[in-house]
Amino acid sequence: MIRPAHHDEASLLTDLAFRSKAYWGYSEEFMELCRDELTISGAYLGKHACFVLEAERRLAGFTSLERMTGTRVELGHLFIEPSEIGHGYGKQLMTHALAEARSRGYRVLEIQADPNAESFYRSCGARRVGMKPSASIAGRDLPLMELELQK
Repeated sequence: MIRPAHHDEASLLTDLAFRSKAYWGYSEEFMELCRDELTISGAYLGKHACFVLEAERRLAGFTSLERMTGTRVELGHLFIEPSEIGHGYGKQLMTHALAEARSRGYRVLEIQADPNAESFYRSCGARRVGMKPSASIAGRDLPLMELELQK
């Protein structure tokens, strides 16, 4: 079941984001540098469309959309509980995010991808359009991807 995130779930979503990012074997130092970017606040939930996926009454993952312009939206977050990776929940959340973005009239979904997730986004139809500096790690560039929503 995918539903809107509740305001009081901010800390649960933050914890899930950290566990999911750490799944890729990043060091504690790296993870600490990502703290601000991975922290979900009540204010964030009030400003952006955020959805959670529940599986067997547990929080299995979440995604968010951040408005950029009237026609462009960014996939702000897409994280899966590490024990749930491989069950298709990422694809379900991505499909939901795309449908939600289309229903809101956006034409392009932008994704600043973790290098470990680039192939996942490619499998969802996104294409790399360049590189973008990380907001957390100085000197680190991340794949910038786009997915056309309206053809």
